[in-house]
This record gives sequence, structure tokens and C-alpha cells, in this order.
Amino acid sequence: QATTEPPKKKPDPVTSETVVIWGLRLWQVVGIFAIFVLAVIITLCCIFKCRIPRTRKEIEARYAQRQAAKNYADKLDTVPPLNELTEIPG
Repeated sequence: QATTEPPKKKPDPVTSETVVIWGLRLWQVVGIFAIFVLAVIITLCCIFKCRIPRTRKEIEARYAQRQAAKNYADKLDTVPPLNELTEIPG
């Protein structure tokens, strides 16, 4: 049975110029999201020291530095308190 209704219109294809949200186009939303993600990554890398040493020398130097700091902390624990080292006259 033939009808006289016009054919249903297909939805417009999604392009970079398609308005997505709050009047912003798709490329603008993607750009804002990418800048936000990049800012979070940069902030986290600045807050946390997440640099990976690249050379064997750097790894060995960092290990030696940690050992020296540990030895220094251990020696500080063996030092008696200041009031035991000084004599108070009288």
C-alpha cells in the first residue's frame, strides 16, 4: 500500500562542526578535554617525582645517595641527647 507521507529524514552526519553541548562545536569540546587531561598529567608530574632514571650511572648514583642518607640517619640515632653531652656548671 503506497502512502503519500514524505520519507523520514536521516539525521545529519556528525562532523567537527556539529554543535555538541552549550553551543560548543565538537572540535572545541575535544580540545578543551585534551587541554584538561594534559594539565592534570603535568600537575601530577610536578607534584610527584615520577622521572625514570635513564642511565646506569644515574641509577647507581641514586642508590649511593640513598645509602649515604640511610647511614647518616643511623649515625644520628646513636648520638646522645644534647643535655647529656654538655655539663651545666653549678
